[in-house]
Amino acid sequence: MRYARFATYDLLKGDFKELTKIVEEGILPLISSEPGYLNYGLVDAKHNKFVSISIWETREAAQKSATLAADWIKENMPNRVRLVTSYVGDLALFHGVPGSA
Repeated sequence: MRYARFATYDLLKGDFKELTKIVEEGILPLISSEPGYLNYGLVDAKHNKFVSISIWETREAAQKSATLAADWIKENMPNRVRLVTSYVGDLALFHGVPGSA
């Protein structure tokens, strides 16, 4: 079984393109080096909202990522984003096209 963390945020300052660069250079290297990490993505939900999705090998790793993300945001961009919801759950189905990114 794999596990997913799904979090929604409000973007308080800046735009999604800026945010993506900050995340790519900041928190992504941190969480991708964590044991159990498999995948990470950001979704622009428009209207100053975005979604963070990560896939993990264990529930514990997924839950730890929530703490890592909260701590990183508090330290690096507390006035740019606000956490709205955060869930960790069993990943029942996640299917892609072979060879796709």
